Amino acid sequence: MAQAPLVIVTRPESEAIAWAKALQAQGIRTHTLPLLHIAALPDASPLVAQWQDLAAHLAVMFVSANAVRFFMAQRPAGMPIKACRAWSTGPGTRAALLAARWPADQIDSPDEDAPNFDSEALWAKVAPSVAMAKVAPGVAMAKVAPGVVAAQLASVLVVRGADADGQMAGRDWLVQQLQQAGVRVVQTVAYVRQAPVWSDAQKQRALHAMTDGSWWLFSSSEAALQLQQLCPGLPLGQAKALATHPRIAKRLQEIGWGQVQTVPAALTAQAESIKSLP
Repeated sequence: MAQAPLVIVTRPESEAIAWAKALQAQGIRTHTLPLLHIAALPDASPLVAQWQDLAAHLAVMFVSANAVRFFMAQRPAGMPIKACRAWSTGPGTRAALLAARWPADQIDSPDEDAPNFDSEALWAKVAPSVAMAKVAPGVAMAKVAPGVVAAQLASVLVVRGADADGQMAGRDWLVQQLQQAGVRVVQTVAYVRQAPVWSDAQKQRALHAMTDGSWWLFSSSEAALQLQQLCPGLPLGQAKALATHPRIAKRLQEIGWGQVQTVPAALTAQAESIKSLP
């Protein structure tokens, strides 16, 4: 029987180690080469302030498990999680919410058998409830002029990361859908995504993995770009990549990866897909 291919896991270090172990338990050989470093904010006071207004929002949308972890780390002592829904785009973020003791019945995320875990899948899940939310929960009608009464728009808090320059990172597709639906969007940064620092040994391992039959596993287009910064001149045309979303696969093809396959984002389905690789 042919040996299963070696998979290079590129997630941030703590996530990469956990994901590699989970794949190993499914019979997949792995090696970790983290391509993103997740750091705390130098000043977390804006996150603390967001906790004070949490119950006023229709929902809090977390873009990743890291968004959950860093947001929850700034929860004021003794402050309960108010009756506010949490949105997540996938099982990893949902698991982080459950680990943080967010009530399971207050979490909205795509079904476990969804074809993709992304903003589109989440929007399909929450759009009906958003359409019904014309007034922010618990907010009284406000007089804006004599004889004129207006409702305060429902709001959604989006918790996300920032790049090394402090600019909010990630797609704005869901934000645009909310705004078009008449929902006010408040965004806050919970962590910073930075380039990792690699040793010479890691760089040599990356070079070897371009041509030894290994499959690089990407759950972020940014990670692929970081690889080019860390190791300029790699023979991408000879390398093989796995992408957890068609959008990531397209980006990998655009920057010159020789073979690109799309795999499911969910662990068990992903492992089965990897095992079927030629």
